[in-house]
Amino acid sequence: MASKAIILVCDGMADRRCLALGGLTPLQAARPKSFDWIASKGECGLMDPISPGVPPGSDTAHLAILGYDPYKHYTGRGAFEALGAGIELEPNDVAFRCNFATVNDEGIVVDRRAGRISNEDAEALSESLNDIRLVRNSDIKIMFKHTVEHRGVLVLRGEGLSRFVSDVDPHKVGVKFLYSKPLTDSPASKKTADVLNEFVETSRRVLAEHEINKRRVKCGQPPANVVLPRGAGTLPMLEKLPTKFGIRAAVIAGGAVYKGVCKAAGFEVLDVKGATGTVDTDLNAKMRAAVSAIKSYDLVFLHVKATDVVSHDRNPVKKVEIISRISEAFSTIISEVNLEDTCITITSDHTTPSELGEHTGDPVPVALYAPGARYGGTERFDEISCASGTLGRIRGVDLMPIIMNFLGKVPMYGE
Repeated sequence: MASKAIILVCDGMADRRCLALGGLTPLQAARPKSFDWIASKGECGLMDPISPGVPPGSDTAHLAILGYDPYKHYTGRGAFEALGAGIELEPNDVAFRCNFATVNDEGIVVDRRAGRISNEDAEALSESLNDIRLVRNSDIKIMFKHTVEHRGVLVLRGEGLSRFVSDVDPHKVGVKFLYSKPLTDSPASKKTADVLNEFVETSRRVLAEHEINKRRVKCGQPPANVVLPRGAGTLPMLEKLPTKFGIRAAVIAGGAVYKGVCKAAGFEVLDVKGATGTVDTDLNAKMRAAVSAIKSYDLVFLHVKATDVVSHDRNPVKKVEIISRISEAFSTIISEVNLEDTCITITSDHTTPSELGEHTGDPVPVALYAPGARYGGTERFDEISCASGTLGRIRGVDLMPIIMNFLGKVPMYGE
């Protein structure tokens, strides 16, 4: 029986057959050796992160993978982004994930990422937004924090707020950005929508006058002249996973939302230099950090975003390259941890077909190595091979109990 567990989640790694790859999926084309080793020595199957045919968001998928039914526990993505960014939320706070974006004089969204604005420029712009003081809603405190590239977090703090408001972000280009509307008739929803709209109006004036944007325009770069909030969320009340299973757990990730989901579940967040949440993330540093962390923690959750980034960019060839790089780096874990005492799981949080560029409801492959696992018959880790494995087809919420069973942490049901 194992006493330690490492979970590797490669975001959006699962795919469909790609014409650009001769009818193979990127996993099939990559032939990731370390992943194949886990598959050949472990139990394999397919996993529906939410349920069959339901396209998961990264937030709801991670909730499920950690063992929480998202239909019961999901309170909006914004709160996870804020927690992952290091903001300590209070129960009445309402948080939003945000994009720095570019709009023209008519308010039409030209670029939802402001030309993939650099971290340095976005950080400087964020500092100016954190000083905003509202007029109509002067009782509400504004907190804004940059996370990665064009992304940021907005937190509204005060009395009488609600997460039931619509997005300002239209989620596409070529249309005007939206005004938030209350989603219920409650005074709290109406007030929150007005607060959000006043913030966007005020922030547009601040951004228009900022030296960073003046320089960007002068250099021919798209200005980050609007903030587009979306995904209103409040602090989720979860039974902490370490308390439930009597373990110490840590997360290694670059993106804020993944840190936030795990933090809400009671994990300690381990910051790793070079873990950017983008394609340039330092994979070797993350793997070495996991090897080091598993000496002190019982469970290490390791997240890699790069596979999803290239999938949304509709680049299956690049996705093959990224998978190969992750697999090569992951071989460090296989060679350096105690395999007689460690359960190792590899999976994805959702399918992002790289010729489609968006999440779908296809199941994802999962492979689980553990001492005593009933493996056999599966030699490769991909969407097709894993379908014939001994795990069968499971749900996201099933994965954590399966892992904890190999650690002897699940009590018997009944007598």
